[in-house]
Order: sequence, then C-alpha cells, then structure tokens
Amino acid sequence: MTTKKPPIWYWIVGVVALIWNAMGVNAYLQQAYNTESYRAMYSKEQLEIAANLPSFVTAAFALAVFGGALASLLLLFRKKLAVMLFYVSLIAVVIQMGYLLINGYASSIPMTIMIILFAVVLAWFSKYSATKGYLN
Repeated sequence: MTTKKPPIWYWIVGVVALIWNAMGVNAYLQQAYNTESYRAMYSKEQLEIAANLPSFVTAAFALAVFGGALASLLLLFRKKLAVMLFYVSLIAVVIQMGYLLINGYASSIPMTIMIILFAVVLAWFSKYSATKGYLN
C-alpha cells in the first residue's frame, strides 16, 4: 500500500499537536513531582484538590498526555497507530476533564472545554489523515 504525500498544513498540525501534548506532559510531570513552579501557579485549595484526586483521574491525565504526545510523534512519522492513540488520549481527556467539571474542580471552564475540543480535533484529524492516505 502506498501513501500520498501530505500537504504542508498536515505537518503544521502535526507540529502543533506535538507542542500541545508536550506542554501536557510537562504539566503532568510538574504535578507528579510537585515542583516549586507548579505550586506557585495554584492556590493552597487548588493544590489540596489536586493532591486528593482519585487515582483513576491521575491515571487518565497521564494516559491523555503521554498517549497524545506519542500519537503526535507517530503522526509526524505518518504511522496509522497514531489514530488509535489519539482516540485513547481523547477518552482519557474526557474522563479526566469530565470528572473535574462534574465535581466543580475545573479552575477554568473555558480552558477545560478547549482541552476536550483539541483532543476531539486531533482524533478527527488523525482519522481524516488515514482516510486520505497520508498514514501507512
């Protein structure tokens, strides 16, 4: 099976996806290691909430960002596995952000919704790229 050469905007979306997910990985690692810069960004109440989140929410956070980062790399390498990983990342994002929204823990509702929408767009884009023949 041969693949089509993707247009320039494909590469732009791929790089933006990688940068976005790398920022997510950074946020996860800062939270996981409880860095000084992480603690400086949030109030004591917000830090207490984050420290007491259920483990499945933290696991969803990790799966969302690491899965999204790996999917972004695979997208840049034009591999079909990117599609599945973007969908796994999307499911994890919905679990994590859904929990935060339902329980009133989202510090910024517009940002929370944007994260969900970005995950939807990346999952759709990867599927679209596969159907266009850009992935092998």
